[in-house]
Amino acid sequence: MKIISPTYILTPNAILESHSIVFDQKIVDILPTNDALQKYTNLEVIETKDNSLLMHGLINPHIHLEFSANKSSLKYGSFLPWLYSVIEKRDEVIGNCDTNCIEKTLDESLKSGTTTLGAISSYALDLEACSKAKSKVVFFNELIGSQAVMADTLYGDFIKRLDESKRCKSDSFFPAIAIHSPYSVHPILTKRAVSLAKEQNLALSAHFLESSAEKEWLQSSSGEFKKFFKDLLKSDTAVSDSIEFLDILKDKPTLLTHCGFVDEEHLNLIKKSSHHIVHCPISNRLLGNSLLDIDQIEKKEIPFSLGTDGKSSNYSLDMFEEYKTALFMHKDKDLESFAKDLIIKTNIDSAKALGLNTGSIDIGKDADLLLVNLDFEVNEDFFTHLILHKKDIEMVFVNGE
Repeated sequence: MKIISPTYILTPNAILESHSIVFDQKIVDILPTNDALQKYTNLEVIETKDNSLLMHGLINPHIHLEFSANKSSLKYGSFLPWLYSVIEKRDEVIGNCDTNCIEKTLDESLKSGTTTLGAISSYALDLEACSKAKSKVVFFNELIGSQAVMADTLYGDFIKRLDESKRCKSDSFFPAIAIHSPYSVHPILTKRAVSLAKEQNLALSAHFLESSAEKEWLQSSSGEFKKFFKDLLKSDTAVSDSIEFLDILKDKPTLLTHCGFVDEEHLNLIKKSSHHIVHCPISNRLLGNSLLDIDQIEKKEIPFSLGTDGKSSNYSLDMFEEYKTALFMHKDKDLESFAKDLIIKTNIDSAKALGLNTGSIDIGKDADLLLVNLDFEVNEDFFTHLILHKKDIEMVFVNGE
């Protein structure tokens, strides 16, 4: 076990001073420093600097690592032009990011304070790097395919990837399932994947109502997606609609990413099924999509968190940068209380949605911690300043290491 005694400790309910944490793989105790040194003798004491803060590691529940080589290859500004550019440049962008590239991206994410990732994997090209990552990784094997005639082939490939990831399971790597979206996955496949996730108690994720084009296509088989599906898949009608999709998910709590175009009926069903919404504000802005109505989902008491999406629709995978963007984009929210929710509540709720014992500093939680050297005073605007100012993250612990 180890003892660490920073200037401040950020817990869910208070910022503690003159306190210490005793931990190994988990947080064993939180108590005044003098008591800690008397109670726990002959333990390694980790040195800290003045004005240091110990806080929980951050959780990024939605990231596409396979696109980490992208900088300027894809078209931003509107969803459909971006999607066409992804299809056109996919082999080039993915081909430019080998295992070393993904490992570098994982290290950069860890150094910026993210100790847990929800990695959406389309091809399992990131499996090797993720299974050996220093951070925790919930590895979402993604299922995609809207044509019934290809269902068995696509499902077979998906099962092969899932089985490979299950062989890598450890105390920091967790196989999981992702359904790409209601417009791109046939209900036959969605039902199979949901049943499997329930049977094997695997976390489940899906993109949901990210764009107006998606909503219009699902509602009436019209709009911008009509030409897309006609040209690429020779299809004139949507294989599912948004309500049917949520009905299939009703008995399996799911991380639903984006949800920028949900209405009252969607929200009621999301609430009833205990789903979790993942908000990606930078990605939404770059792809010209609607901003999540946080007031509406908070009114429904639906939990939400923030994710970066991948570098296919972001310039950074730094969660602090995502929090900062959210602060500016959601201009009607009270600044300090919203900043506190982003730092505290979204990480707690994200951990619950992923089924992990992390996300906060509490006795019994996994010791996923950040030691941060602050260059500002801790005052009544602490959470705002924690998001706004550049952090000197001196140490990162995952499972106490």
